[in-house]
This record gives sequence, C-alpha cells and structure tokens, in this order.
Amino acid sequence: MLFHIEQVHTPENCPYGRGGSPTLYDAKADGIRLVGMYGSFMEHVIYYIVEATDTGALNTFLLPGMKTCTARITPVSESPFDRSQK
Repeated sequence: MLFHIEQVHTPENCPYGRGGSPTLYDAKADGIRLVGMYGSFMEHVIYYIVEATDTGALNTFLLPGMKTCTARITPVSESPFDRSQK
C-alpha cells in the first residue's frame, strides 16, 4: 500500500549540516520502498511517498526522526475512485 508522509522538524532540529534529510529516516527499513522524497526545506518539511507492508514498517522507517520530527501519514492510491462500486 502507498503512503504519503509529511515529516516536520523545527529549525533548531534541522539536520542541515549534520547529515541532512537522510538522517531522519531509515532507507533500509524492511517492508518499505521509498518511491519519492521531496522537500520544502525552508519550511522544514519533508514529503515522502513510500510503499509499506504494514504500520510496523512505517514506524521503523521514521524511527530515526522520532525525537526531532512529527509525521502525518496518509494512505494514498494511484487509482481513482470507482463509482460503479456502491
């Protein structure tokens, strides 16, 4: 399943100059495929699209940033809503 993650940190906790954005997630987390990563860096927000097998995999992926970031996780789909199914 695909998820959109919005990860926010404060300017005081910004990873710039201390390893950067990759320090805020675990790229090798089992059950996760990072589809894309985008930043609004001056707003201290990072957006991820990930494919995850379960919520445990999502938690492991975000664990490195847990003490410095908040995250909003939203399931998303590539397919539009099928109106024929009622």
